[in-house]
Amino acid sequence: MRALIQRVKRANVSVEGSLRGEIEKGLVIFLGIKQGDTEKAALYLAQRCANLRIFGDEQGNMNLSAKDVGGSALVVSQFTLYADTRKGNRPSFTEAAPAQLAEPLYEKFVQSLKLELGEDRVCTGVFRAMMDISLVNDGPVTLTVESKEAS
Repeated sequence: MRALIQRVKRANVSVEGSLRGEIEKGLVIFLGIKQGDTEKAALYLAQRCANLRIFGDEQGNMNLSAKDVGGSALVVSQFTLYADTRKGNRPSFTEAAPAQLAEPLYEKFVQSLKLELGEDRVCTGVFRAMMDISLVNDGPVTLTVESKEAS
């Protein structure tokens, strides 16, 4: 399981022109799920994302987590994080988990993140939908975090 995390000042997601969710200071988490990922990986990765110390302290050093600063999270499913672009010009997505396996793990990740940050501090896009995501990256700070089971 892979998360591309962006520290943001604000972000929102819309589906078919309708606002689905928005946050102020916090994290936008693009979540990719691959073949063989487990609930254990989802729980681990949610905890890592919530506790990742990428917010500035009084001296401006990255010593605080989203939990520490009362930050929010916007989670968007992103199977393209497992694109294989080594061959040809068209990405292959064979490593990405099929929707029927990925969606329950995505939901498990979101529920675990809500336990970490608070129910009202986590919003999502719509699984398998075409979405418009707007964000103001803070820093910019963008990181990739993977579950322990990542290959």
